[in-house]
Amino acid sequence: MPPPSTPTSWRIALPHTSAAVPVARALVRTALTEIESPAADTDTAELLTAELVANAVEHTTGDAPIELVVELLESGCQVEVHDADPAPPADLTNPDDAEAPDPWQEHGRGLLLIRTLSSSCGHRPTDSGKAVWFTLPAVPAQRPPSEA
Repeated sequence: MPPPSTPTSWRIALPHTSAAVPVARALVRTALTEIESPAADTDTAELLTAELVANAVEHTTGDAPIELVVELLESGCQVEVHDADPAPPADLTNPDDAEAPDPWQEHGRGLLLIRTLSSSCGHRPTDSGKAVWFTLPAVPAQRPPSEA
């Protein structure tokens, strides 16, 4: 089946709690495995989505839901997490300003993972706060080894 000519997307409001993380991971995995065209690597997409959602829960205040948007593109996928805080994430797009994460600390490596493993990432203001996003390229489908 050829890739869709128009993007396919999923949008879901998640609770502003840590329970949002596994729900977001499941949605991304489902979105990327249910299509028959080349998709992005599901393990990487899940990991980076979990980091974005966890950051939104941890670094924003209030009870406003977090919104997850997964968009499948011919070139791969884009995942956005919307939250109510307009402040940009500290070191997502300016790695020179960021200190190296302490390997002994539990926190501090999420945005580094997003910068390193995604093909692009960033943030943008929205009417209700901001959206933080990453893109992953499509991974060609693996062909089974030919039988001799």
